[in-house]
Order: sequence, then C-alpha cells, then structure tokens
Amino acid sequence: MSLFIGIDSGTQSVKAVVLDLDTRKVVAEARAPHNLIGGLPVGHMEQHPQEWAAALDTVILEVAAKVDRARVRGIGVSGQQHGFVPLDAQGAVIRPAKLWCDTSTTAECALITKKLGGPKAAIRQTGNLILPGFTAPKILWLKRHEPANYARLRHVLLPHDWLNFHLTGNYFMEFGDASGTALMDVRKRTWSAATLKAIDKNLADFLPTLSASHEAAGTLRPALAKHYGLPADVVVSAGGGDNMMGAIGTGNVAPGVVTASFGTSGTIYASASKPVVDPQGEIAAFCSSAGGWLPLLCTMNVTTVTEHARTLLGQDHIALNAAVAAAPAGAGGLVLLPYLAGERTPNVPDGSGVLLGLNGQNFTPAHLARAAMEGATMGMNYGLRRLAALGVKAREIRVTGGGAKSPVWRQIMADIFGVPVVAMVEDEGAALGGALQAAWCVALREGRKAKLTDFTTGTVALNEATRCTPDRKNVARYRELQALQDKLSLALRDVFATQRKLAV
Repeated sequence: MSLFIGIDSGTQSVKAVVLDLDTRKVVAEARAPHNLIGGLPVGHMEQHPQEWAAALDTVILEVAAKVDRARVRGIGVSGQQHGFVPLDAQGAVIRPAKLWCDTSTTAECALITKKLGGPKAAIRQTGNLILPGFTAPKILWLKRHEPANYARLRHVLLPHDWLNFHLTGNYFMEFGDASGTALMDVRKRTWSAATLKAIDKNLADFLPTLSASHEAAGTLRPALAKHYGLPADVVVSAGGGDNMMGAIGTGNVAPGVVTASFGTSGTIYASASKPVVDPQGEIAAFCSSAGGWLPLLCTMNVTTVTEHARTLLGQDHIALNAAVAAAPAGAGGLVLLPYLAGERTPNVPDGSGVLLGLNGQNFTPAHLARAAMEGATMGMNYGLRRLAALGVKAREIRVTGGGAKSPVWRQIMADIFGVPVVAMVEDEGAALGGALQAAWCVALREGRKAKLTDFTTGTVALNEATRCTPDRKNVARYRELQALQDKLSLALRDVFATQRKLAV
C-alpha cells in the first residue's frame, strides 16, 4: 500500500512520477518547465536554482493531488549532473548555477590539470580528466572571476543535492553524482585531497561528507510536508545524477545492460562491478547510484541538433521524421559534425558545427534533416566504440529520451550502433529511478534485507513494439561515414579556437 514519488530535474523542466509499489505501475505524472538565463556570453550556461525548486513544488503538488497522499512513503530526486550551486553560511544561493553544458571554464581546467601534474596525473588522482562540463573547474572559475562571491562560499552542492536540501534542510552528497564533480577519487569513493588543494586549501570544508547511495538525505521539512499535504515522515532518498537514476529506471543495475539517453545531451552508460577508468580520459569513470560503478560517455549535442534543423526547415516533429525517412541512409554523402555547443566526447569545447559534402543532389530539406539525425547519433557512437575498447560491449541498447520516441531515429541508432535498440514502457527513466531508489531506501531503513533488483524487476519493462535491428547494408555504410566524421573532427580541432573568436 505504498507510493513513491520520483523527480527528474533537467535542463528544461522538472518531471514527477508516482510509483505504486503494489501494482508496479506509474499512477500519476506531472511536468513543469524552467528556463535558461538568456543573454550570457558564448559558452556560459546558467540557471537560477530557485526556479528548480518552484517547479519541484509544482509537480509534487500536482501528482499528490492525483493519489492518496497518506500512502506516500518516499521521494527520490534525479538532477542534471555537474552543475555548481554555491551557497553561503546560511544556505542562501550566492549566484546562479553554472550548468553541465557551460564550457566557459577551459582555462580553469588547464590550471587544475597543471597543478595535478598533467592529464595522466589527473586520471590517477580522480579517475577522470578535468573537463569543462565537470564541477571542479566551475568552482575555480568563481574564485578567479567573482572573488567577492567566492569569499561568501561555505557550501558546494550539485543540482539534485540542492533540491534535497530544499526538501530536507540537510547538506548531503552521494557517491554517484559526486563522482561527476572531478573532485573525487572514484576508485576509493573519497574526495581527492590533491584536487581539492589545487582549487583551494579550504575547499574540503565546503563539501558534504560523502554518503552511500542507499542512504537517506533525510525526511521532509515539516513546513514543506504540510504544504504538500504529505505525511511528516516521508523519506527523501539519496537521489543521484540524471544518468545514475536513469540507469536504475531502465534496469541498468547489473553488468550486461547498456542504456542510451537521446535528450538535449546524449549519454550511453553501463553498470560495472568495479571501476572502469579510461587511460585516455574520454569515458567518464563514474560511480553509480546503486552501489557500483557507471562508465559513461556524454555528448552535448543530440536533440538540440535535430531541433535546430527542425526549426530551420519550418517542420513539426512528424514532418521532420517523414523528411528523414525520405532521404537515403548516409544522406547522400552529407556528414554533419554536430558540435553546436562545443563537445565533451570527444573533448572539443571550442568545437562548432560543420556540414561536409553538399552538392546539387543532396542540398534538400530531407537530406539536411537526415544528416542532422545521423550526425548526432554518430557523435554518440564515437564514445560507444571507446566503451567497447575498454571491455564494455553492448549486445542491446535500451534507449530513452526524446529521440527514442522516433521510429526512424531508432532505426538509425540500430544501424549506426550495429546492435538492436529498444525503448522503455516508461520513458521517464530518471524519474522512475528516483521512485525505485526511494523504495529501496525505505525498505533498508525498515530493516529489510532488500536489493535494488527487488524493485526494478517487475517494474522496469521494455517496449518490444519499438525494437529495431540493424540493417547490414546500412551498418557498413555508416561505418565508412563514422570514419569520415572522426577524421573531420581531428582535422579541424586546431581551427575551432580561431573560428570561435570570429563568432563573438
């Protein structure tokens, strides 16, 4: 007779689902939008955390009104990774949060890396390179560029941690999301003293104690429980980053499963029972929010690319998919390098988009639309092949996000990845993961010897009607186009920095 609320706070909106643990079904859903701050310089991407909280309150009130509030036992929060929420001694937000997609910190990455002794030393210290998307360089950016704000800094939280703080009043951070800060030694699950020192000798005082992902961040603040109309003892679980919680929500909690999320950004990740550290640093060596590790690749340009193409062509989503389907595999030789917002995998923060191969036959809306969809997917396949080189090989990929809703895109995924792809019955994987983690957390607090798989099994389901298998002829064609896209990326990296200056 228990209900659990799962939250996913992303870049564009906050989503909520309510999981009925008795029926293993989602029985209520809600969504509320929030906005990026406009007018910032190129490379700067920021949001007001207060907007996340307002949207969170809205969706919880909405789903609570659709169910028996007295049955709600727990809440689990998923949030966009890597964002830096700076708080003062009283817990007030000092300035807007710099987000995962902010690429303004390349100089700070170089400074931290140099202090650590170079890229290989950074990987030895943390398991990861120091990249612009991560949290560590954002903290140094604040210190260097806004010293007055930095002087007020007393607490560092990630987006989902800040929402947990809003719900409970507690400063809390768990292994999964913390592993995406580049401040943590992911092998030992401890803060990296050398990395903290490279930023500030006092930084350790501003970070919460690291906690295991099965623990609770706390219970709802009494005033907030009353506002929501929920029981006073509702537990808020550890939560995690959106990729970590998406892994739980797609049943990716044991080795052998691979998940791909085709949203604003793109991620592909797999569960592992031990750390998977890439000596080249292209694959993120994250911890999971389920007790293990989560080797992950992230690209910054997925549905943003197709949405730009759709807007340019004046099409709705149905027309875009029809246009893509009307063009041949390979888009008549068009290859799009999809770095509209720089790129993280491969690490090309100054990158920009490039369209190669235009001619009189393929300069059509259909070919351009298909090149956009294929280019974004090949961008993700770059990292998938790197995962395979590290021993994490996909036999099937579970796909989520906006791109997973498109049949033509799913077939392109299967042909480019070279393995079957299948979507989920419940597409809000990160929100569902939050609800499942909350159920696990409550069971453990009650003294039950529960495993997370006790909750994912029978709840997480594949939508077999969406399954796509690779077309052998297309697989061969895309292999050639992939090599061309990779070669183009390497050839232009020295050009991008100059081009970016000209674009300002």
